[in-house]
Formats: sequence, structure tokens, C-alpha cells
Amino acid sequence: MTDQAPFFSDVDEGPAGGQAVWCTAADGVRIRVGWWPVASDVVGKGTVLIFPGRTEYIEKYGRDAVDLTAAGYTVLAIDWRGQGLADRTMDNVNIGHVGSFPDYQLDVGAALGVARAADLPKPWHLLGHSMGGCIGLRALHEGLPVASAIFSAPMWGIQLKAAVRPVAWGIARVGSHLGLGNMMSPGMKEAPYPLEFAFKANKLTSDRDFYDYMRRQLTRQPELSLGGPSLHWLNLALAECRDLMQRAAPDVHALTFLGEDEAIVDSAQIRARMESWPSGALVMLPAARHEVLMEAPAIRQAVFARMIPFLDAHGAPDRSRTA
Repeated sequence: MTDQAPFFSDVDEGPAGGQAVWCTAADGVRIRVGWWPVASDVVGKGTVLIFPGRTEYIEKYGRDAVDLTAAGYTVLAIDWRGQGLADRTMDNVNIGHVGSFPDYQLDVGAALGVARAADLPKPWHLLGHSMGGCIGLRALHEGLPVASAIFSAPMWGIQLKAAVRPVAWGIARVGSHLGLGNMMSPGMKEAPYPLEFAFKANKLTSDRDFYDYMRRQLTRQPELSLGGPSLHWLNLALAECRDLMQRAAPDVHALTFLGEDEAIVDSAQIRARMESWPSGALVMLPAARHEVLMEAPAIRQAVFARMIPFLDAHGAPDRSRTA
């Protein structure tokens, strides 16, 4: 097992026993991987691999781990390169950046190595949120060993106005070619979103308690903070989404949640992807915003009321691919 890493149990509000370790991706980048085990008196059913969104970190999913571990699922989460406590790839650590989108798959490989070394129970399942849904879809195409996949507002497209979309493509592409790719994308800030925007103006959640939860984490542990993405990241992300949408859906059972008030990722692309996914289902959530796992109690209860039976139904060991 790799070396122990910091785990902020003072802010995760997760189940007991949470821990984190350092691991090194194939290209030498150090990332952080954490997990919460099920309690000793709970019958284990498998492991949910959480692929967080851009700017996110392990502890953000502590409350979700409470629900999942209570249902019998160990929960693993990742700090992607460039965010959380993982190695940042730029001198300005407040800008979200990655050398190439396939680099995230190196982080996936390193995290799976941790899951194997820790002997986390199988079958494994994917839960990808936002950018993590983009990374997760690519990982499924590359043989991610899971029995099922769940997506929360997956970034299979970025919400841009029709008139702005070609401009965004052009700025991102030209900026990268001119050596300006390390610059912050236009309109973005170095401060993390929950600390930059007041609750009333936010696009993440309609629930003040969850918004305050995110704000507390970033205030108490500011090293977890990350601001907007670089021009290079934006260019790569747009290209990755376009490529993924041109591929057929992978052969895995999938369940996707999308808020009707989504304002960050492209809802039309998500609908199109799920309509062409033979063993997939899309659940629309009225009044929900981007963070459907961190929404108002009634919305969140509806999500877990669909999620847990889905995991149970597709969790037979013989359905899991060989790791």
C-alpha cells in the first residue's frame, strides 16, 4: 500500500473510517485517493468509484458516502491531477489545467491500483459527476472494470450560447497555439466558485445547507481550492466532449441524473447520449441544478431512491468485468 495522505475528517461529514493515500500515476504525477468503508455491522455489496467534477476533491463526497455505505457500498473518490491535494501542473495553482485529457486516464489507472491493493469489495460501480462523467465515459470505452455506471450531470458538452460556442472554440484553440493556453479562460476567476458567488446567484444547488457545506470545506481547508480553467483545458475539454459524442454507447448498464435547471453542462448532449444508450436510462429532476447529489432533501432522496436499487440490481459478481 502507498503512503498515507491527509484526509480532512473535520470537514467531510462522512462515515467513520475515512482515509486517503498518495499514489503515483504512470507519468509520475502524484494524486490522492480516499475511501470510506462500510460499517462492520453492514453487509457489503461492492464499491462505488466516485469520479469527481472539475475543481472537486475527495471530502466533498462525504455526505454521499454516508448514504452509500449505509446501503452496503464502500466508496472510493479521487483527487484528479491539478486539483484537490494532487499535484498541480501550473505555477499558478488557482488555474485548472491538464496537459492532455488522456492524462486523466492515468489517474484512473492509479486509483484502480489503490482499490486493488486495498482489496475494496467487488463488484465495482462508477459514479461520475460533471467532468468526472466525461472522464468516466472515456474510461468505460477503455474497459473500466465496473458492473454499472451512474452519471450526475455529466460533462458530455459544455453549456455555451449558440453565438458564443464558435468564439469559445476559436479562443481556446488559437490561444493554445499562440502559447497562451496557460491563461485563465475568459470570464473565469481564480477564487473557487462557492466562495466567489453568493448562494442566491449560484448555479450549483438550490439547497443553502449544501452550499454552506461546500463553503465551509474550502474556508477551513483552502489548499483544496481551485478557480477557473485554463484556455488549454477548455480547448481539450471541448474536443473530448465532441469525440465522445461521436462514439457509440459502451456496453454497460447506465443511469444518468440531470436537473431541469442545469446551467453548466449541455443538457441537449446528455439527452442525445442517453437516447442512444441501449441499456441506459435518463432521470430528469425538476427544480434541480448542477449538483444533483447535493440538492434539496426531496430531490436528493429521489436520486438515492433510484440509485441504490439500480446498484443492487446490477451488482451480481458475475456481471463485473475482470479487473
